[in-house]
Amino acid sequence: MKFIALFCCLFSVTYVFFCYFLLLVCYPFQKNVVYLHSVTNQKGNIMANTPKKAKEPVRLRFKTLADGNQSIYLDTYREGKRHYEFLKLYLVPATNPLQKQMNADTMKAANAIKAQRIIELANDEAGIKNNQRGKTLLADWMDEYRKMKEDKSNGLLYQINECKHILLNYSGEKTRLRDIDVEYCRGFINYLTNIHTTSTGKHFEKVSAQNIYRIFSRALNAAVKRDILAVNPCSKLDDTDKIEVPPSQRTYLTIDEVKALIDTPCRNEEIKRAYLFSAFCGLRISDVCRLRWGNIVEDGGKTKIELVQKKTGTPLYQPLSQQALRWLPERGNKADNEAIFSLPTECPINDTLREWAAMAGITKKVTFHTSRHTFATMMLTLGADLYTTSKLLGHSDVKTTQIYAKIVDKKKEDAVNLADTIF
Repeated sequence: MKFIALFCCLFSVTYVFFCYFLLLVCYPFQKNVVYLHSVTNQKGNIMANTPKKAKEPVRLRFKTLADGNQSIYLDTYREGKRHYEFLKLYLVPATNPLQKQMNADTMKAANAIKAQRIIELANDEAGIKNNQRGKTLLADWMDEYRKMKEDKSNGLLYQINECKHILLNYSGEKTRLRDIDVEYCRGFINYLTNIHTTSTGKHFEKVSAQNIYRIFSRALNAAVKRDILAVNPCSKLDDTDKIEVPPSQRTYLTIDEVKALIDTPCRNEEIKRAYLFSAFCGLRISDVCRLRWGNIVEDGGKTKIELVQKKTGTPLYQPLSQQALRWLPERGNKADNEAIFSLPTECPINDTLREWAAMAGITKKVTFHTSRHTFATMMLTLGADLYTTSKLLGHSDVKTTQIYAKIVDKKKEDAVNLADTIF
């Protein structure tokens, strides 16, 4: 019995030491395994939760030119095809702060164009997915576009109607907005410039063809704003596809010719007053016809015009000179909402103006719009700067006013060259 008790005691002690040995050896290994498993899971979770950066469909690229400048272009990759668009923007080797600022401004412009292209691609994708978009007939949309412009000039409404008529001849009455793509636009340009003939059997002048095409493009822009089209395909045309027109000509009167008109009687005194008023303030005929006594306001002892221009829909605040005020009729007891000038339609006005100009010894083709051209060239000739003249004319872009600046520069060159004819 003693032997059995001793054996049990030794076995118990041996078992306890064996378990303790296992605990000392195996526990650190198990702890390390658990730790490594935990770290691995954490890394896996971090990698799984980290969003992958989406590839941009449009990227800016740079091409080094022979002169050391870098030409910036867009690299567009879509549906397995790559397209390059050179932006005609350039980075110069910057050696001073001014050149560095120029490069920074150029990059801002390039990134803005890139962002616009990405938006256009997104809109295009949305248009493809939305099968309801673009089902409107082109002819119906031109009618709708005309309604949107009913408060504009009769000339614009006539051009919209003419554009619709030409589009029907070009592609038929079943053409839908979604059928219009870049190739359609190229074909329409070719039709306007080489195929379509007027009622007299002649082809369009380039200026007339451009005017019709501009109406077409603006109608598509309106469809984009109404979310009927995803993008205007006209915006994708290259410059070489567009209609090139000669530099715009502006018929204007010299100061001596204006004086001759003042001294010459006109069979319609109201037309004479309205024309000379415009020649001294630059208002379009559409705004002269809409002018009310309430648009003439006194401000700090000065008289000015406050109105919303019919053509652009933008406000105009125009100070009036004493010469402009001279040609306003007497107001009497007329209310603010009464018209200042009582004029016939544009055609009879221009007939009267041509007769009046001929009596004054003026051989130029005089229409009412020459009064606006006369005001612009007169202001620049008398020393007004380009920006101020642009604001007086109500131009939204000073580039439009630069046409008149070129006319004045040509007049200066002609004046200087007079010396060559004398000596």
